[in-house]
Amino acid sequence: MRNEQLADILRPDSFDTIVGQSHLFGPRGVVRRMVESGRITNMIFFGPPGTGKTTAAAIIAKQSGMVFRRLNCTSASLSDVKEVLAETANVFGAGGILLYLDEIQYFNRKQQQSLLEYMEDGRVTLIASTTENPHFYIYNAIISRSSLFEFRPVKPAEMVPALARALAHLNAEHGTSVQAEEAVLSHIANGVRGDVRRGIGLLENAYFAASGNENQETVWISKENVDDFYVRVGNFNDDTHYDLLSCLQKSIRGSDPDATAFYVAKLVAAGELISLCRRLQVIASEDVGLAYPQAATVVRSCCESAMELGFPEARIPLINAALMLATAPKSNTAYLALAAAMEDVDAGRGNEVPRHLQSPLFQGYKYPHDYTCHYVRQQYLPSDLRDRKYYEYGENKTEQAAKLYAEHVRQNGGKQKP
Repeated sequence: MRNEQLADILRPDSFDTIVGQSHLFGPRGVVRRMVESGRITNMIFFGPPGTGKTTAAAIIAKQSGMVFRRLNCTSASLSDVKEVLAETANVFGAGGILLYLDEIQYFNRKQQQSLLEYMEDGRVTLIASTTENPHFYIYNAIISRSSLFEFRPVKPAEMVPALARALAHLNAEHGTSVQAEEAVLSHIANGVRGDVRRGIGLLENAYFAASGNENQETVWISKENVDDFYVRVGNFNDDTHYDLLSCLQKSIRGSDPDATAFYVAKLVAAGELISLCRRLQVIASEDVGLAYPQAATVVRSCCESAMELGFPEARIPLINAALMLATAPKSNTAYLALAAAMEDVDAGRGNEVPRHLQSPLFQGYKYPHDYTCHYVRQQYLPSDLRDRKYYEYGENKTEQAAKLYAEHVRQNGGKQKP
C-alpha cells in the first residue's frame, strides 16, 4: 500500500501538462515565455490551494538547472532559511539557488527580511507562494523585488481530463477496469471549486468505494459514491471557505450577534486564522465605517493579538472583534463615496485640477487655518467635477455630529483672521 498522495504521483513535469493557468503557462503564457527565454526572476505565486503553484515552481527549477531548495513556511524556522542561504558560499551553490517558499504568509517580517541581501545580489532567486493577498502578508521590500502572478481556480472543463488520467492510473496500478461517466467526473470537478488536488483525492476515494461492489460485471463510479465523501470531508461542496466568510460578513452587516458567533466558530474550527482576520478588518471599514471609526483600530488590535497567540487562544480576541462589529452601528457611506468617485476616475473624468492646488506656487490658494473656524470656501474638485457629490452623511450619531459641524463651519467660518 503506497503512502504517497495520488496527486503527487501524477504531478505534471512540464508546462504542457499543467492543468489550467494557460495565461501563465500556455503557449503564449507570460511565465512560460520568460523561462524559455532564459530569464528566471524572483516570483510570487498567489491563488487558491490546488491550482498548481508548487508544481509550477518545480518545473521552473528543473528548466533553470539551478540548485533547488524548498521550505514550507508553516513549519520552517529562521535557522532553516539561514542553512539554505549558507549554501550560496560554497562551490555547490555558486551558480545560485532557486528557493521555493510555500505558504510564505506564515513567515514573519524578520524571516522575510533575511532573504533581501541574497535576492539583490542574485545568490538566491526566490519563488514564493501564498493563498492570501500578497500585499497584506508579504514584506513590501520582497514584493518590490519580485513579479506577482495570479493562479486562478481551475475550470471544471480543464480539470476533467486530469481526473480521467487519475482514474486510468488507478486502474493500471490495481489491475482493475473501474469506469466513470464524464458527467460524474464533471460532478467532481464542479464540487471542488478549482482545486485539482482535492478533485484527485475525491476521485481516488470514490474509486475504492465503487471497487467494493464486486457484484457488478462492469464497475462504475456513481455520483452517490462521490457524494458520500462530500459529507465525510466536511461538506465542502456547500459549506466552503468563501461561503463561510460571506455568511460571516452578511451576519455582521445584519447586526446578528448569534449568527456571527456561529460562523466565527465554524471558521475557527477550520483553522481559518489569516482569512478570518483579513475579513474582519474589511468589515470594520466597509460595513461599520464612519458610524464607529474606531472599529478599524479595535479590530486591527484584536487581529494582531490573535496572530501572535495562535489557536486555540486566538479565538478569544477574534470573537471579541466579531461581536463588537455585529453590535456596532453600521454605515457604508465611505464605501459608497469611493465607488461613486471611482466611476468618474474609470471614465477618465477629473483631469482639470484647480490651479491653486497645483505646485510649486499654489497661486490663489487660501490657507484654511488663516480663517475663522479653520474654513474658507474654495474649489477642490477638478473643474469638470466641481459640483459632484460623492458622500452623503449617514443617519448614525457619529456622522450626524460631523454633519452639524460641517454646517457650523460653513455658516460661521471663512472670515480672515486678524
